[in-house]
Amino acid sequence: SFAEVKCSLCVVGIQALAEMNRWREVLSWVLQYYHVPEHLPPKVLELCILLYSKVREPRVMLEVGGSWLGSQANQRLPEFGSLLELYLAQVLLPLGRFGAAEELVRGCAAVDSERRRRLLGTIGESRGRWARREEETRPGTEEQQEPATETLLGVLSQKLLTMLTLLRRTLRSMSNHFYLLPYKKMLLATFLLYLVVVRLDPASPTSLPFIYKLVQLFRQAWAAVLSPIHRPPLRD
Repeated sequence: SFAEVKCSLCVVGIQALAEMNRWREVLSWVLQYYHVPEHLPPKVLELCILLYSKVREPRVMLEVGGSWLGSQANQRLPEFGSLLELYLAQVLLPLGRFGAAEELVRGCAAVDSERRRRLLGTIGESRGRWARREEETRPGTEEQQEPATETLLGVLSQKLLTMLTLLRRTLRSMSNHFYLLPYKKMLLATFLLYLVVVRLDPASPTSLPFIYKLVQLFRQAWAAVLSPIHRPPLRD
């Protein structure tokens, strides 16, 4: 029949577009011939779901698949049950749409009680795996951030110590001529300049460990700067 020939030609066209890496055009191209998702043949819908799932773009089939499965006419087709399971496994569950999946299964009159129970169990298991993955990845992210923070602190500390050491040597060499200079102001200006150079935001919570460390280094360096510097004796 004409409908079968049309479906076969669409299947060949989908395969050709996929082989040419033009999969983004598949859905729009198919809808040019069937106009609305509800009129898609089961075979065409199946290929579209599998294709966009394979390229990790299941969201493309979210509305199309939902519209097709929500059609009362399509729910009477023998392929409805297998397409429902495919849509759940390849579109809704990978996207974390567990509530929509449960609503779809409960709202389909064509699904018998045994299949409905099995599908709801599958949805529950998928929800549990999703939650466990989130719990497992959250501590892992924190553990990865801690070594990075410690490394950055070490780099910043080394840079600051280098700058303060240079300042200390400069002050020592200049002490005989400029012993009345306000050392605290100079050292504080150097500290503030360093904050600007490394672009730390004092208002950011992530900057607090850096600023605390820098303040400690500032105090240590200040004590080290003053201790070896001796003012020349005052002349009568």
